[in-house]
Amino acid sequence: MRAARTHSRGRGLAAAIALVAVLAAACSDDNSGDTGSDGTSASTPATEAPQPTSGDSTAPPDTGGDTSVPSGEDAGDGFAARGPATGEPILLGMVNTEGTPGLDFPEMRTDLDAAVEYLNAHGGFGGRPVQVEHCAAVGSPESSQACAQELAGKDVDLVMLGLDLFPGYDTFAASGIPVVGALPILPGDYTADARFLTGGNLTTMAAMVALAVEHYDAQTAGIISADNPGANGSEAALIAAPEKAGVEYVSIKGGDNETDAGFQGLMRQAAAGNPDVLFSLYSDAGCIGAIRARVSLALTVPAISTPICASGEVIDVVGDDAVGWSFAGVGSTSDTPSAAEFEEIVTAARGDAGVTSIGVGALAITELMTLARAANMVAEAGGEVTGQSVYDALAGEGLRTFPNDTAITCGLVPAYPSVCSFEFPIGEYIAGGEVRTVPGFESISVVPYLP
Repeated sequence: MRAARTHSRGRGLAAAIALVAVLAAACSDDNSGDTGSDGTSASTPATEAPQPTSGDSTAPPDTGGDTSVPSGEDAGDGFAARGPATGEPILLGMVNTEGTPGLDFPEMRTDLDAAVEYLNAHGGFGGRPVQVEHCAAVGSPESSQACAQELAGKDVDLVMLGLDLFPGYDTFAASGIPVVGALPILPGDYTADARFLTGGNLTTMAAMVALAVEHYDAQTAGIISADNPGANGSEAALIAAPEKAGVEYVSIKGGDNETDAGFQGLMRQAAAGNPDVLFSLYSDAGCIGAIRARVSLALTVPAISTPICASGEVIDVVGDDAVGWSFAGVGSTSDTPSAAEFEEIVTAARGDAGVTSIGVGALAITELMTLARAANMVAEAGGEVTGQSVYDALAGEGLRTFPNDTAITCGLVPAYPSVCSFEFPIGEYIAGGEVRTVPGFESISVVPYLP
């Protein structure tokens, strides 16, 4: 340990749905080493992939705008009411990383297939049944390039990126194939010829700082995280935001696996200067250790974490020890049609208990179903549903992510032209077991806090 710088089903579903919007952490958190390698329990998979770093451009001012959620078909709801897709099939490609220790995400493929089955029974892409060609990369540029060439050779209409570290952007561009990703992983992804439905690590960490500044009026902060490549990437993205906002911080590094006494030591050091807020970048059992350490030390300073620490598996263990914790990307339980559709897909993929252990497969579900919303918009406007028209629709107006209904605003920040989402809900733990939306923080823009 060293200083580096001066559950119920409803709750599980809520955390899983919230996780869809911010699963940037899926490739960038500290991986405390306390769960299996399958990335379940709404947690981060065990990967030490290189992480996104902060950019060198200043984001433009927040443009504001209407963040209310429309209802009915205007929000993209209503897949369940649609009949089976019967038109000409549309062929999608999917590149995902599998089969490499620490970089093995098969649930991206299996959960996508479950979503395809559901979607084809409920309208497909604007009436066109969806077919998917899968290609597995192994975490090397050569394997990603081989997948790009393979899918281009199969003449796919659009490519979906799972967790692919080295996408073959040039190959896809040369073949005229549009590319849509779940989240950017490496710095080059933020300016790639592609569109990412989430902002990855960069926007998740900015949301945590936005809460600290706008809710707690923070001017100082303490940070705890593990000392490994994944956690260091998360920390780099986090500290860029307080530096932008003028918040002073101290960052304390710990091990991948800490004892209760170890977490108390980390928290004690981070809180030594009486900061206005504490940030924890630990996940899974690390969430439990950090939450309990704060109580053991009788700290009253508010603490902020990623949605991983709001999972049912964590809250069921810590209970009311979580009072005083907030979570970027978590809102109150949703009763929208989209939430019910999401649950049905997850149940088909993972069984009745699946919503409490969704993991990174949520990314594949939200990616496909959001694209289906775009396709339906194209069809309802009288356009031809193609890979390109669906891609182009992402840059239009009125489209929201599935199932969160977060506004899609591709290219809003010129420094990160491929990113399409810059808004987050913020949740807090309430005594008795509830994680609810912080009043006034149903949708917070991270634009002012991006480096």
